[in-house]
Amino acid sequence: MPDSTPADPPRAEDDPGRAFYSHDHGHCTTEALARAEALTTARGLRLTPVRRRTLEILLEQHRAMGAYEVLDRLAEDGFGKQPPVAYRALEFLVEQGLAHRIRRLNAFAACARPGEAHRPVFLICTGCDAIAEAPGARVYEALKLAARDVDFVIDRANVEAVGLCPTCQSSASEARA
Repeated sequence: MPDSTPADPPRAEDDPGRAFYSHDHGHCTTEALARAEALTTARGLRLTPVRRRTLEILLEQHRAMGAYEVLDRLAEDGFGKQPPVAYRALEFLVEQGLAHRIRRLNAFAACARPGEAHRPVFLICTGCDAIAEAPGARVYEALKLAARDVDFVIDRANVEAVGLCPTCQSSASEARA
């Protein structure tokens, strides 16, 4: 008889689903900030205090945040209450590949793989608002093939899927029981 004990959730640093599991988030955040500093310096750019704080805010949780939510947090830290403060910082982070815009939510999330060329698929949990950034190379290949079949050229694609993370699935199952 096969063992019905659930497998332990993946915990590797490069696990795309780590947003849905308990992990050393402090290490995750510290590593992302260090990579952001190195990337911007290598590009001859600066991770100014407001840009750095904006990225820290996005890194605090694995979820997307609206620009006004970020702005409120920046204002609490003394960076001003004018919308361009947040929008300029978020725009910089997106342009440099340090954050992504989640169009479905009109929000922003820190990039899980800053500095790496990648095409993510965003998995958005409707239960807890967590977002995982999964590899999407195969999805984008399928999109290119579908587009080619109808003689369409894709300029930009943002793939976002909505559902329940493992924790919320478990909670929903327990509620039904």
